Amino acid sequence: MQRSVKKSNPRGKPKSGQPSPHPAWRWVGERGLRVATGDATLARYAELASRKLPEIEDVIPADGSLLLVFRQGAPISAELCAALAAPLAEVLPVSGTLHEIAVEYGGKAGPDLRALATRAGVGMSDFVSSHAAVEYTVAFLGFQPGFPYMRGLPAGLHAPRRASPRARVAAGSVAIGGAYCGIYPSAGPGGWQIIGRTAAVLFDPAHDAPALLLPGDRVRFVPA
Repeated sequence: MQRSVKKSNPRGKPKSGQPSPHPAWRWVGERGLRVATGDATLARYAELASRKLPEIEDVIPADGSLLLVFRQGAPISAELCAALAAPLAEVLPVSGTLHEIAVEYGGKAGPDLRALATRAGVGMSDFVSSHAAVEYTVAFLGFQPGFPYMRGLPAGLHAPRRASPRARVAAGSVAIGGAYCGIYPSAGPGGWQIIGRTAAVLFDPAHDAPALLLPGDRVRFVPA
């Protein structure tokens, strides 16, 4: 009769059927730990990045959560658990690099601007003024390499994604999707509402830092 052999658990990952180390954490694959962070996502992200914990290979912010990618064979350290469980009052606010990005609003560059202004009950110039009057914060990157999901869009400018996505959106297109503002780094299909376009290069794989905008960075749009 063949006897079962116990396997070691070098990463500190719980065995199948056992709970994660914290109710707000769950394992994703073999080396990923998803941590629910809510509105403190950027603060937690900045804190973990500054600690440079040896067991962490990468920290990826998302909408209300972080994905921690562990190095192969690395266990969860007490320092990491303490950092993730720290009260929000102990987490410092984030203030990244400020970028000023010139935008050509409306026309061929922003085909959805007129409809969005009508939806908001304002003229196009007032819509542009409102959009460019605030400072945005990059919450996370996704969809395309370097695509920034930015918070800070005035509530009156929120708009749902298009019912029918476009087959091709031009690179540099400044867009609105729900409560987020974004910029398409490269041409491709997309369902966000396009209000303008910038000549800024959002992603260049030849650079040491390929993405122009990083989580925590701030953006101000300047009408061209």
